[in-house]
Amino acid sequence: MRKLTFGMNVTLDGYIAAPGDDLGWSGGAGPDSSPSDELFQWWSDRVAATGLALYGRKLWEAMSSHWPTADQQPGATPAAIEYARRWRDMPKVVFSATTSTVDWNTRLVTGDAVTEITRLKAEDAGPMDIGGATLAGTAMRAGLIDEYVLVTVPVLVGGGTPFFTALDSWVNLNLVETRTFPGGVLLTRYETRR
Repeated sequence: MRKLTFGMNVTLDGYIAAPGDDLGWSGGAGPDSSPSDELFQWWSDRVAATGLALYGRKLWEAMSSHWPTADQQPGATPAAIEYARRWRDMPKVVFSATTSTVDWNTRLVTGDAVTEITRLKAEDAGPMDIGGATLAGTAMRAGLIDEYVLVTVPVLVGGGTPFFTALDSWVNLNLVETRTFPGGVLLTRYETRR
């Protein structure tokens, strides 16, 4: 059975995007900054280890608008080139009722997300990551997420898209890892207590 992990950069006040879907805070050292080399490498290694990535429409649009050709851009760093290649190679599933085509080793699912994620979890294959607030919220409410990874950036944005969704019942967690990155960024990893 596959493990399903929800991991994203998050503000200290719990948002994955500030109002207006602004992600300028997510670099870890102030507005419109890039993540530290160490944090960027951590995310790149995570992509390399992911057996299947599950995306909601908005996150898919953000990622697919940049990463497929990021390694071909003038001035692309070796780390960005590596990440772009890993991202393209990683198998992906996009859940959307409005997207009509996907590319770059990706499959589109327009039906019920809970049914498909449950089916994918039952497979004997590598770990899955889920991204996007709406899709992850659906999986959270269905009790499908096995691990939460919060990369907390020391910034308060006061509103936006929350990391956690409203739940019908409590979810008890066990802390399994903490790690500090430059700029005061803190990784916390929790497993769902079953």
